[in-house]
Amino acid sequence: MRGPEAIINLSHLKTNYDTVKNHLNGKRIMAVVKANGYGHGSIPCSIALENHGCDFFGVFSIEEGIELRNAGLKSDILVFSALDPTTINDAVKNNLILNISDKSHLDALIIFYKRKSKVPRIHIKVDTGMTRLGLEIDEFKEVLQLLIENPEIKCEGIYSHFATADEGDLSYAFEQEKKFKFILNLADQLDYQVNDIHFSNSGAALNIDQSYCNITRVGMLLYGALPSNEIQTSLFVQPVMNFVAPIVSIRSVAKNTYVSYGGVYKTNSKTNIAVIQCGFADGLPRSWFKNGYIYYNGKQYRIAGRICMDQFMVDFGDDIPKIDDKVLIIGRDGNNEIRFETIANSIQTTPYVLSTAIGGRTQRIYHG
Repeated sequence: MRGPEAIINLSHLKTNYDTVKNHLNGKRIMAVVKANGYGHGSIPCSIALENHGCDFFGVFSIEEGIELRNAGLKSDILVFSALDPTTINDAVKNNLILNISDKSHLDALIIFYKRKSKVPRIHIKVDTGMTRLGLEIDEFKEVLQLLIENPEIKCEGIYSHFATADEGDLSYAFEQEKKFKFILNLADQLDYQVNDIHFSNSGAALNIDQSYCNITRVGMLLYGALPSNEIQTSLFVQPVMNFVAPIVSIRSVAKNTYVSYGGVYKTNSKTNIAVIQCGFADGLPRSWFKNGYIYYNGKQYRIAGRICMDQFMVDFGDDIPKIDDKVLIIGRDGNNEIRFETIANSIQTTPYVLSTAIGGRTQRIYHG
């Protein structure tokens, strides 16, 4: 079936990795490839990055981690989700690093070790202000003491997550940082050493100096978009995805013709309306129609009316496009560009929401 395509340029992904790594003065990067690589395809992106030198990856679920192992990935893989005791054996078998974000998680590991005489690798997550997963500050000392009493369970890392590092006002982020440094000092006082310390996400990688961390988690920047419109940076990253779709119908319509649901779009003159085979079920946000446009053969054309579930219409004016030619919906074609950030700012969402939504009948094609 003719339908939308997400053309993924892995060369751009690797260039973005180099750009961010240079910006971080060579610090080790954990490439975040959860949610199918933010919609870009976790397996091809991970393999490309591992072959390029990246040796640490972040996923959300244990199933995502196993999928990467089955694809041949050899690097470290951290699972961000809350520990599920039923998956501990899978973590050991697949050499996955689990997230300890509650004392009960550590209790489950202790019980598992007593039964199996083996234990998975772990990182401890501390909640410094996100109010999501993570040990409470007051709980951290108890958990560390429990680790000291059970040396067979060796924690390799301590981490947390910023809530506002991609915003203009960083005061709350700095408060979180104070709490995290308190945690690190407490570990030093108890003489508990870990190899890995990480706090940064893409926003913090651009906004906050974290010389005390030896790993930086990077997601959206790798895929070529800034995490929010409040970040000011000279760092240039290239869009990794071109989202395109074919023209399947063209008709000439008279002036004052209504187009699409609700009749919110009416032609100003006789014009050519084309139907593009891609809709909100494929990840094109419906609300983008208000200010939305596409590129075709180097020219910009306006989206005509509300985006449908499977299709949308474009007003081509006097121009007559060709059936089966593709239009650029997101990405770059020569000098023409529609960035995730542009759409996100227009419809008051984020690049994360847009990129992870691309799916449905979308075929992913990999270059580079």
